[in-house]
Amino acid sequence: MDENEFYTSYLIDYPSDGLTITGVMQIPAGDGPFPVIIMNHGFYVRSIYNTGDGTDRASAFLARQGYITLASDYRSWGESDVAESFFYSGLVIDVINLIHAIPSIPEADSARIGMWGHSMGGGVTMKVLTVLGGRVVPNDSEERIETTIKAAVLYSSVSADDADIINRWGMGCFGDIAAGEQVFGCNSADVVPAQLPLNLQTAYHTTASDIERLKSVAAIYHLDYVTAPIQIHYGTEDGQIYSGTPPEWSIKLTQELRNAGKQADLYQYDGEGHSFIGEPWFEYMRRVLQFFDENVKNNSAS
Repeated sequence: MDENEFYTSYLIDYPSDGLTITGVMQIPAGDGPFPVIIMNHGFYVRSIYNTGDGTDRASAFLARQGYITLASDYRSWGESDVAESFFYSGLVIDVINLIHAIPSIPEADSARIGMWGHSMGGGVTMKVLTVLGGRVVPNDSEERIETTIKAAVLYSSVSADDADIINRWGMGCFGDIAAGEQVFGCNSADVVPAQLPLNLQTAYHTTASDIERLKSVAAIYHLDYVTAPIQIHYGTEDGQIYSGTPPEWSIKLTQELRNAGKQADLYQYDGEGHSFIGEPWFEYMRRVLQFFDENVKNNSAS
């Protein structure tokens, strides 16, 4: 896609549960192996989304500092195949399979991986952390294993409580994706195709309508599985428009992480909205870089 003195950008694709998922990768100039940051983008209307949207600014910044960056389009975005995704689960699967593909990159150090997520991508990041941290050893004992993710950054993230997301944007849109994106009151981040068996559509609707059932899929109720330190950033003016994420979601998650004994650093940016601009963005990215340098680049323990 592009080549400069700092890094080279490539279009990529990889397999994910029978689907082909597309995305973009930046590889720094010089000799590897390089640490890797998985970049999880926020929600975009699919008809206007282009590969790299939502991650390109931060990816370029990190690639200049010696990180390979990998941004999945997720299923149904970009040139990826389309398939169902309930409560972000399909997107989580696609990101986990991207992590599994990292060893195929000769320049990558698979023992040093971080994750970054903006908005919807923050919600995906939290679910990846709980799913990977919740794996058990092959003998099916209850012993948990440490996730491969050394550190994670959440930037203007959606809530880690799915009930908050549904209360704000509604449950997933049933049927045609493009049509669903034009409907006010349904959350087209979830994909519920019309051709799915009716009992599966009913099961989704039943769970999305039940606060207690939603706890089984919400990361905030499974934080004991999280092993990576987390850095959280939000703007005080976020959430004032419908597509934004209220600051209280970041504050709520930080408190619950700390209650669970996890490392969670929270940063507030006065006057900033859903995407920071000007000096506040550079201030935020300097904190991100220092955090990743300490926990990913300089953490070579597997």
